[in-house]
Amino acid sequence: MKNLKTLLVALLVANFAFAQKSNKLITSKITGLWTLVSVENTQADGMKTFPYGTNPKGSLFFDEKGNYAIQIYKNERAKIISGDKNKCTPEENAAIVQGSNSHFGKFEIDELNKTITFKIQTASFPNWEETIQKRFYTYTDNELKYVVTNTTQGGKSVTAEVVWKKL
Repeated sequence: MKNLKTLLVALLVANFAFAQKSNKLITSKITGLWTLVSVENTQADGMKTFPYGTNPKGSLFFDEKGNYAIQIYKNERAKIISGDKNKCTPEENAAIVQGSNSHFGKFEIDELNKTITFKIQTASFPNWEETIQKRFYTYTDNELKYVVTNTTQGGKSVTAEVVWKKL
């Protein structure tokens, strides 16, 4: 019985050490600057849309200390007629809000479960501030894909696949 307990403790320690090493490896691979490839929303009925257009602009930055920042924009955005963001029309304000998404905070990678956890400190969508969001990801050939299950455009009834390419 004592040998079994010793073996179990050794396996737990080895598993923890492997997970830590694995997490450091994937974290080192994703650290740096990424450019946005696509954001594709899927409605509950299966209908797909591109909320930021088919050629969105964006950047994602991860650093080695666990900080991140994301900016997403529609590629084509109309200029503000007045030239003053404080004097936008209601339609211009709506276009600005609906055509962008940004947030920053801390992140953690769980390589074993293939999740990125975003600890959002500040966001352009205030409902996301001070939330923790776990997203399943894949990483292949300098391409990072993750799934957002509680989107800014539809909440839990819409999922979004976000694709980034490492610069």
